[in-house]
Amino acid sequence: MAQWIDVCSTADLQADSGICALVESTQVAIFYMPKDDKVYAINNYDPFSKAYVLSRGLIGDLNGKIMVASPIYKQHFDLETGQCFEDETICVDYYGIRIENGRVEVSLTE
Repeated sequence: MAQWIDVCSTADLQADSGICALVESTQVAIFYMPKDDKVYAINNYDPFSKAYVLSRGLIGDLNGKIMVASPIYKQHFDLETGQCFEDETICVDYYGIRIENGRVEVSLTE
C-alpha cells in the first residue's frame, strides 16, 4: 500500500519543467505538464554524470514517450518508468505522484 508524503503546493511547480524535492532522504525530480494535467516523479540522480541534476533537464517526447534529457551528458529517461533510452541496462527509480486538494504528494513505495 502506498504511503503518500505531502511535498509542496501545486503553486510551487514549474509548468513544463522540473523541480527537485527532498522526500524523506531521497532527492525526487518532479515534472509538471499542465496541458496534459500530468505530474511525474523520478529519482534526481543521473547515473551517467553521478550528479543530482535530472530535475534540471529538458523535457520532451521521444518515440511517443514523455522523457527528460539529462543536462550533462544528454541521456534520455522515460518519465513514466525511469528507463534510459540509450542504455536499456540503466533505469532510475520512478515514484507514485498525485495532486490532492492543491498539494503534491509522492509515494516512494508505489
